[in-house]
Amino acid sequence: MTYRDMGQRILVRRPSGRTTTVPAPSVLRAAGARPAPGGRAPSPVTAAALTLAVLTAAAALAGCGLTDVVAGGKPRSPEEAIRVSPDDGTKDVRPTDRVVVRVPDGRLERVAVSRIEDDGSTPVPGRIAPDGLSWRPSGHARLVPAARYTVDAVALDGHGRRSARHTTFTTYVPPHRLVGFFTPEHGATVGTGMIVSLEFNRPVADRAAVERAVSVTARPAAEVAGHWFGARRLDFRPRTRWRPGTQVTMDLRLRGVRAAPGVLGTQRKTVRFRIGRDQTSRVDAAAHTMTVWRGRRRLATLPVTAGGPGSPTYNGKMVILERHPVTRMDGDTVGFGAEYDIPDVPHALRLTTSGTFLHGNYWAPPRTFGGTNTSHGCVGLRDIQGGGPDTPAGWFYERSLVGDVVEVVNSRDREVAPDNGLGGWNMPWQEWRAGSALP
Repeated sequence: MTYRDMGQRILVRRPSGRTTTVPAPSVLRAAGARPAPGGRAPSPVTAAALTLAVLTAAAALAGCGLTDVVAGGKPRSPEEAIRVSPDDGTKDVRPTDRVVVRVPDGRLERVAVSRIEDDGSTPVPGRIAPDGLSWRPSGHARLVPAARYTVDAVALDGHGRRSARHTTFTTYVPPHRLVGFFTPEHGATVGTGMIVSLEFNRPVADRAAVERAVSVTARPAAEVAGHWFGARRLDFRPRTRWRPGTQVTMDLRLRGVRAAPGVLGTQRKTVRFRIGRDQTSRVDAAAHTMTVWRGRRRLATLPVTAGGPGSPTYNGKMVILERHPVTRMDGDTVGFGAEYDIPDVPHALRLTTSGTFLHGNYWAPPRTFGGTNTSHGCVGLRDIQGGGPDTPAGWFYERSLVGDVVEVVNSRDREVAPDNGLGGWNMPWQEWRAGSALP
């Protein structure tokens, strides 16, 4: 990667907590970053050129961590930079409530709101106000009960720094009704490691009755079993990964099923999805490499940086849960406090619900990749600011599907928990079957 002078000064916060300013020659910007908005791949957020200046001379920055502060001072937290109502994670949102996205200054570049129901994802129409400070849905459309909504927004703040935010909320379910929110969506094409997962809005007391009302079948046939993680989550997986080209059908026959005293199921749906090609990746944290396989054919071995000594990457098999061309990573959201806040992480692939990503990294010196583990637990691939299609991160992102398996070995951390994301492949088959409520 090459850099050019930005011609300005920058405020730097050292790991010790001291702040200093450094002159223009120390302010670096990735050369070749695209200068204007406009992503190249359809996804919840749009990859775009970014104007954020990055200081790379002060320290080796890699993985999920950014210990210095960028030009213009510390960026706002995601919640401050892009304000979304209803709040992230809100449950039982009333149909009369309105979705509103705002920024305190600068302008919104893109907002995508989607409603996810039993039959798939539906965009919610809306528009950004002429002043760029807010987004509202078109007309007087009401929220749909018993649905999950996602909000993805990209904005520029008053200093020209781009940031992104992803939030979810679920709408009101009438009293004494059971609804299962599931993944993957109807009509999706997913990787061979996809695990069907249902999360219920209320605790299930009669797990056997509910599990009997959900069937997951495959063509060609595969042995599939359910496993409960607590009273609200039921996952299904085959004994081994799905065969490429398999057609999977989930039948939800929950309507009228008594899940708990006074609680009845409401859904009666058929969900179908397809298994794509077989791609798996193996990250060797000790060797600082990731080998990518299509079936038995090795596609590439890429240099990576994994979790450093204080925050190693989980070992074990993880499944890609989400794909984001650009996202924000804030240490406050995963227990690292103010250690880092990066508003424009490119080519981000979520691996766990606890916050492990495999993502592009434009702020670390090139020698970091393949040589040193310095992240806060993520796996980083070399990239440029704004996300380059020909970088290792861009190459891998374009070839990845939700449902692909990424396995980490030789890290100094424990094995990822089976319920952290879709980590069920780390559980032996007999133990998995033992978690079923059915004989």
